[in-house]
Amino acid sequence: MASNALSAASVEAASQGLKELDRLRREQDGLIKKINKIHAKLAETQPEQAEKFEDKFWSKLRDLYSQAKALADAEESASNACLSNLDTLSIPSQAAAAHRRKTETGDQKRKRAKADADSSRLNSPNVSRSADSIGKAVGDQVAARITPEDSEKSEWIVVKVTRFDRETNKYEVIDEEPGDEEENGGTGGPRKYKLSPSAIIQFPKPATALDFPTGSQVLAVYPGTTALYKATVVGPHRKKKTDDYILEFDDDDEDGFLPKRTVPFYHVVTLPEGHRQ
Repeated sequence: MASNALSAASVEAASQGLKELDRLRREQDGLIKKINKIHAKLAETQPEQAEKFEDKFWSKLRDLYSQAKALADAEESASNACLSNLDTLSIPSQAAAAHRRKTETGDQKRKRAKADADSSRLNSPNVSRSADSIGKAVGDQVAARITPEDSEKSEWIVVKVTRFDRETNKYEVIDEEPGDEEENGGTGGPRKYKLSPSAIIQFPKPATALDFPTGSQVLAVYPGTTALYKATVVGPHRKKKTDDYILEFDDDDEDGFLPKRTVPFYHVVTLPEGHRQ
């Protein structure tokens, strides 16, 4: 009876936790719509006009971001509480499974062990997906920092992931652009690197494309090259997340002005913190 009461209480707690998560996400959706509305207004406004906006406009945007952060923190706490409740619910079933195994005959144990092994093979990451825990698959093109983290300049290029070494927690990647023979042991072939996850950024796909508003600083592939540089989104406002960006690259000076470059959405990523160029 005590066990049943505990289980009922855990189920109720889990149910309440899911309801709280749903409430938090609805609030977040409302806030995001408000933030996007302001972003759209800024995207359609010339920089010199935006400077004339009153302080309350910028305070409102800041407050919305603060609220969004608070909701995100609350969602994380609610998610952890839900996980704890679900763990509590799973303990009795795990104990029942252990008791069942103790009472099985030898033949039944062998059959169950074989079934468990087959299931484990089918669900193994090495069988179902040749990728690491962050989800970057072998064969993907990604942005990679090939200079040490403490270098004076951060050099980012497009590379292809060939392998993820779980023992060293490093990616093995290749620069598919032919390099100098001196850099590649006299072969002139693709340059190879072993990089930590922090030196890798996955390029967006249509389903995961971000929407950087006008004025955002980003890291992007310079047209006609495989190198990434810091750039600024200069608009106009894109109708779809998969539309091309219009960017101005830093240090891309031509006769005293920065030319506008068109870059596909899948070659534009978030500017890494501490980027040096």
